[in-house]
Amino acid sequence: MRASSGFRAATAAVGLSFAAALTLTACGSDTTGDGTLTVVASTNVWGSVAQAVAGDKVDVTSIITEPSSDPHSFEASPTDAAKLTDASLIVYNGGGYDHFVDDIIGTGNSDQLTVNAFDLLEGGAHAGEDGGDSDGGDSHEGHAHGDVNEHVWFDVDTVDATAQSIADKLGQLDPGNADAYKANAATFHGQLEQISAITAGIAAAHKDAPVAQTEPIAYYLLQSAGLKDVTPPDFTSAIENGNDPAPAAIAATRQLLTGKQVQALVYNVQTQDRVTQDVRATAESAGIPVVEVTETLPEGLDYIQWQTNTAESLAAALQ
Repeated sequence: MRASSGFRAATAAVGLSFAAALTLTACGSDTTGDGTLTVVASTNVWGSVAQAVAGDKVDVTSIITEPSSDPHSFEASPTDAAKLTDASLIVYNGGGYDHFVDDIIGTGNSDQLTVNAFDLLEGGAHAGEDGGDSDGGDSHEGHAHGDVNEHVWFDVDTVDATAQSIADKLGQLDPGNADAYKANAATFHGQLEQISAITAGIAAAHKDAPVAQTEPIAYYLLQSAGLKDVTPPDFTSAIENGNDPAPAAIAATRQLLTGKQVQALVYNVQTQDRVTQDVRATAESAGIPVVEVTETLPEGLDYIQWQTNTAESLAAALQ
């Protein structure tokens, strides 16, 4: 995820935009002018989760919807800021991933209801483990990248907790439909279990199988599937930060592929560049399956369809 300087462009251009939008909106409100509740999500990933819970009773809007957009470097417009400050409920990733949301709501209504998925990561410590996001440095503003992995939409338990929290918050705003929101969250829970069943099957059949990634985006997917990411941390760290990896890191990554030391390459198509395209070509030449991942929903898919497809693609690659 071409990130992290990330927050690099996101915070630079939005300050005046926020001020202008906030002047227009004054402060966040619980409803639109006609009394309708609104949910605003930072990306269509979390918008899809929110819509699954809200059903047809609440309007859900996502700020980032384009598959080509990089949430780390997203620049919010005054219109985006107004949507967030006027929302009945804001749902976002957190962990510094969609930092523009914190920038906007930090200047608005302190009583506004929010759901921060990263804060719901199991255990609350946000700690990575071996084989994950471990470059050992502070690559993201606001947190030590060596200790956390903010791509929590790949963690089914966190997504489930987010859906439950959305149901609770919507129930506060709309008590008359609280039971419907809880029922929708329960249905969503069952659908998430279908994804977990796929990753559990991978873990049973391919425990500790080595894989490589162009970026550490799918850490939680690989963790739940019992796989081991053996990519040199210097390589994934540089790619995620928008830098060229050192020649030694590139060579070591290529050797994993040409030497058939990994069983699959997990490839982020959303932030590919010359280096990652070369790595993909190397994998394909060596007969290493490539599993494509993205950071926002592909067009026409909801969260369950998207993550089911991704898990199934990973399973197929390891056959």
